[in-house]
Amino acid sequence: MNIKMVTVGKLKEKYFKAGIAEYAKRLGAFCKFQIIECQDEKAPESLSEAQDLKVKQIEGERILSKIKDKEFVILLDLRGKELTSEQLAKKIDDLSTYGTSDITFVIGGSLGVSPEVVKRADMSICFGKFTLPHQLMRLVLTEQIYRSFMIINHRTYHK
Repeated sequence: MNIKMVTVGKLKEKYFKAGIAEYAKRLGAFCKFQIIECQDEKAPESLSEAQDLKVKQIEGERILSKIKDKEFVILLDLRGKELTSEQLAKKIDDLSTYGTSDITFVIGGSLGVSPEVVKRADMSICFGKFTLPHQLMRLVLTEQIYRSFMIINHRTYHK
């Protein structure tokens, strides 16, 4: 199984990098896991609607260039479906059994993602209605993917 996380922007904080590296190492027992960073588009603090859309379009093209046709894409989106850890684990398990062995999670930029990225997504999920920094969301998502494999394999980590 191949699991990829496509994100916008660079991860700078060492403590996030260390946490993600630990879970990525643990995931090695279950899948090939990789994180692909796309360059974020620089933008002024206050944007017009047209400028906002332009930034999302540029970042969206960068995101979509990292996704292959055969991949099942799960977009992290505030409008997505909230799942429990068990439901995410079931989705990953079902995909690996009946669907595809290539799953790509997408974390967009600070403005969100373009309509084209939303359209390409096979599924949108939400980790709650609050907003998390994108760097922290990478760590949370990596941990939840690891947790999913622990649930799938009936390991005690999940308890």
